[in-house]
Amino acid sequence: MSSQEIDAKKLSEMFLAGAKYLENKKEIINELNVFPVPDGDTGTNMTMTIMSAAKEVLALGNDFDMAAICKAMSSGSLRGARGNSGVILSQLLRGFGKRVKEEEIITIPVIAEAFEKAVETAYKAVMKPKEGTILTVAKGAADKAKSLYESGETDMGNFLNEILEHSKYVLSQTPEMLPVLKEAGVVDSGGAGLVEVFSGALDVFLGKEIDLTINENEDKKADAAEEYKAPTLEFLYCTEFDINLKAPINKKQQLDLKGHLEAIGEEVVCVEEGSKILVHIHTNDPGFAIQKGLKYGELTDVKIINMLKEELKERISNEDKEATASAQAKSSEPRKPYGFVAVSVGDGINEIFKSLGVDVIIEGGQTMNPSTEDILNAVDKVNADTVFVLPNNKNIILAANQAAELTTDKALLVIPTKNIPQGITAVINFLAEATPDENETNMIREIGNVKTGQVTYAVRDTVIDEMEIKKDDYMGIGDKGIASVGKDIDTVIDELVESMVDDESELISIYYGSDVSESDAEALRDKLSVKYDSCDIELQNGGQPIYYYVISVE
Repeated sequence: MSSQEIDAKKLSEMFLAGAKYLENKKEIINELNVFPVPDGDTGTNMTMTIMSAAKEVLALGNDFDMAAICKAMSSGSLRGARGNSGVILSQLLRGFGKRVKEEEIITIPVIAEAFEKAVETAYKAVMKPKEGTILTVAKGAADKAKSLYESGETDMGNFLNEILEHSKYVLSQTPEMLPVLKEAGVVDSGGAGLVEVFSGALDVFLGKEIDLTINENEDKKADAAEEYKAPTLEFLYCTEFDINLKAPINKKQQLDLKGHLEAIGEEVVCVEEGSKILVHIHTNDPGFAIQKGLKYGELTDVKIINMLKEELKERISNEDKEATASAQAKSSEPRKPYGFVAVSVGDGINEIFKSLGVDVIIEGGQTMNPSTEDILNAVDKVNADTVFVLPNNKNIILAANQAAELTTDKALLVIPTKNIPQGITAVINFLAEATPDENETNMIREIGNVKTGQVTYAVRDTVIDEMEIKKDDYMGIGDKGIASVGKDIDTVIDELVESMVDDESELISIYYGSDVSESDAEALRDKLSVKYDSCDIELQNGGQPIYYYVISVE
C-alpha cells in the first residue's frame, strides 16, 4: 500500500481516532446547543452513537477486510444511534460504507464518491432536511472532495486536510444559515461533532500517535465458575434477565451457560427464544450469573429480589413461581394483532401509559435519548403483528424510524409524537377494530390537535427569539419555542398557558413533576380553573424529572 492509499487497517485506525476525538470534545459540543435545557445533548448523543460502532470495530481483532470494517461501523452506529445528530452520523457512516466496502484499498476518487454517497444517504433519512446543521457540514465536505478530485489532486494527506479545513469553514458559516444559531452566538453542535471525527481521522493518517483503546468496564476476574465458593446459607436472590445474543450460540455454549448457572444456584430456567435467552435462577451472588450472561450479549429486564425478608417471603414466592412460568411460557404466548411501545419518564406518566394498554415502556426522553437498539429491544418484547412506537420526543423520532427499517419479523409503525401529551392522545385514539394504516392516520391527525408546554429551568445564559435568558431562570417552552422566561415560576406558567389557550380550547391537562408538591400542583389547577372556567382541568402526578410541569391544551 502506498502512502496515498488507505487499507482496511488504516481505515479502522482513522475511524477509532475520530471516535476518540469526538468523545474528548463531547462536553464542549454539548455547550453549543441552542436551548439551555438540562437534557441529553448533541455531544453525548453523537459520542454514544460512534462508541457503539467503535466497540464493534475493536471486536474484529486484527484480521478483517474492508467489508468487515464497513459493516462494523454501519451496524454499530445504526443500532447505537441516539438523538437526531446520532442518527444522521450513523447514516453518514452507512452511506460511506456502501461505496467503500467492495474495495481493497481506498483512493482519492473512492473517497470522493463515498462522501457523496454518505451525504445522499443521510439526507434521505431526514424528512425535512435543514441547512446550517451537520448535514450542511457533511455536504460541504463531500463537495470539496469532489472538487479536489476533479482538479487532479493526487496527494492523500493534502486532500484530507483540505476537506477538513473546508468543513471547518462551512461550520463557521452555519450561524448565517440558521438565525437561531447566530442569535445564540454558537455554531451548529452536530456539525462541530463531525469536524472532530474528521480531525481525528486526519491526524492518524498523518502518523500522529493516538491511544485508540475504548474504555470499557472489563471484568478482570477469573472464570466465575472456577472461583465461586457456594455459601452454606440458603439461596437468597431470585435473579432474572434476558440475554439479547450478539451472535448465535451453539449447543455446547448453551450447555456451558446452563451448567454454570446450575453450579451457582437452583430453580434454573434457561430458555432460548429466537435471538435471545431468558434466564431465571436462585443464587447467592447474582453477579456471577450476570457476568456469564454478558459474555453472550446485552442484558435487559434485569430483576433481582432478596428473598430473605420475612414479610415479603410469601409474596415473593408467588411472584417467583409466576416469573418462572412466564419465562418458560414466554415464547409460546399467542401473537396479538397490535402492541405499543412508548418512551416515557416518571412513575406517574409510566403508569398512565400502562393503564392505557402500552406493552413496554422505554425509560428515557429529554434527559437520555434511547438508542435505536433500545427501541428494537423493546419492540422485540411485544408479541404482536403490528407494533406502534411512540417516541414522545422530537429528538427520538429519527431513531425510532431507523428501528422500523431494521425490524423484519413484524410491522413497526412510528407515530411521530414529540412529547408526552401527544403520546397519551395517540394511545387514547387507537381503535382495535381499525386497520394499522387507519390507526396510523387517525393517531397522527389527533396528535396535531394537542398543544403542549413544558416548564423547566435554564442551565446557562443565552439569547433565543430576542429573549435574554439567565442561568436558573424558569422557562416555559411551547410547541414553537420558548414562550416565557422569568424569575417567578407562576408568571412563567401564566404566560405559557395563555399562549396555548384559545376560544376553541376545551381541556387543560397538567402533569406535575418530581420536584413539585401535590399542594402546589393543586393550587395551580385551582388557579387555572378560575381563569379558564370554560375548560375542563385535569391534574396528574407525572413524576417526571427536570420539567416542573408538562401542560397540554386540547
